[in-house]
Amino acid sequence: MHLILRTLLQLFRSRRRPPLTMWEPGSISLRVLPTDIDIAMHMNNGMYFSVFDLGRFDLMVRSGVWRRMRRRGWSPVAAGETISFRKSLTLGQKYSIETRVIGLDDRAIYFEHRTVADGEIYARAFIATRLVSKAGPVSNEDIIAAFGAPPADLVLPEWIHEWRVNNSLPSTRRPAPHAW
Repeated sequence: MHLILRTLLQLFRSRRRPPLTMWEPGSISLRVLPTDIDIAMHMNNGMYFSVFDLGRFDLMVRSGVWRRMRRRGWSPVAAGETISFRKSLTLGQKYSIETRVIGLDDRAIYFEHRTVADGEIYARAFIATRLVSKAGPVSNEDIIAAFGAPPADLVLPEWIHEWRVNNSLPSTRRPAPHAW
């Protein structure tokens, strides 16, 4: 429940922050809460993806993308994620979530998220997202028409393509039987 309240609070705060374009980096300041930590007394690895959601919501709200998405009945969904940890965030520690779009391809929009404390990167994640509607995935043509074209110098790193190919599951229209 605390994540829903935290998300609603972030959406409210983001509406009052200076605007950005979808292609600019965003930053939000947070503090490690008691509900964020695990038995080892540091931020639980699963919480990172939840606070990264807050960073994406902030960027989408401040760029006006959130309002345009909702008007069209589009919803964002995560399609793939990878993360690396360098240092632990501890109870009460202040940190920021730095968020930017690193590119898009015909299947996803890719974000980079960093947790930064005291000027150092503590963790970094890359997240592939899709926009979906009741009719299915939203095309890049529709996305670019609604949000504007990305800058010409925004080139997706080659390793991201390889990561997506090597880690993706079959389409929901194809079987994906479980067998060890």
